[in-house]
Amino acid sequence: MEHYNTLGEVVYNEKVKHWRFKVKIIRIYSFNSYVTGNRPHYVYVLADKHGTKMEMTIYDIYGDRFRGLEKQEGKWVEIFIVEVGRAHSGFKAAKSKFTLTATGDTQIHIIDPLNDQLYFEFKGIHEIPHMSYKEKTFPIDTMGLVFKTEAHFDDPEGPKMVFYIRDNMGGRGQVIVVLKMWRVRDYFPYSGPTEEWLKTEGDLSDFRFNPRLPDVEEFRQSVNNSDPTGLSGLCKVLSNVLVFLKLGL
Repeated sequence: MEHYNTLGEVVYNEKVKHWRFKVKIIRIYSFNSYVTGNRPHYVYVLADKHGTKMEMTIYDIYGDRFRGLEKQEGKWVEIFIVEVGRAHSGFKAAKSKFTLTATGDTQIHIIDPLNDQLYFEFKGIHEIPHMSYKEKTFPIDTMGLVFKTEAHFDDPEGPKMVFYIRDNMGGRGQVIVVLKMWRVRDYFPYSGPTEEWLKTEGDLSDFRFNPRLPDVEEFRQSVNNSDPTGLSGLCKVLSNVLVFLKLGL
């Protein structure tokens, strides 16, 4: 039986390249080099069966070799022969000290799923204002009840939509939005306390309205069973938590 490594076993050693993984591609996003003007590179956010996550980059020089893989988000794959590097400082998509990079020898094959996990790590809205600086260097998953929207199509920085969300409200049938891999940014208004905004981070961030997920159904039940008399204190905190979505118009 062939041995496969877990992402938690990865260490940095330039002489070791024969890593073997079975992982799920949970997110794919691209970025362009404004220096070279070449085709976009693709970054794959991977998760193994234990839930450990890591980024893998495929540079444009190998684009033809892996053509079509950028459309396989959600699939399980086996990966052979990759280079391991140290993760850069600052904001990154996975909480790992290391990153993987495909080479001309790398092999990637789609395989049957090992499980049906989606690997969300939901953080409650009420937790966001208390996140540390280090926690904000990674994206978060969260969900909330949309209770207000604003359109800013004349914004000097580009068209924007703002969604206001909260995690409880009286009544039924409301729209629930699930945010996958969004960035928490501090906003400093001219007056008043600091606000936390959830903002898209390039192509990394994704969102879905009323998806059919067990976590969403559990959240919906908690919303429907919430006590409306308890909203006054909660809304004062959560009104500062904004979901900021920049539209690509």
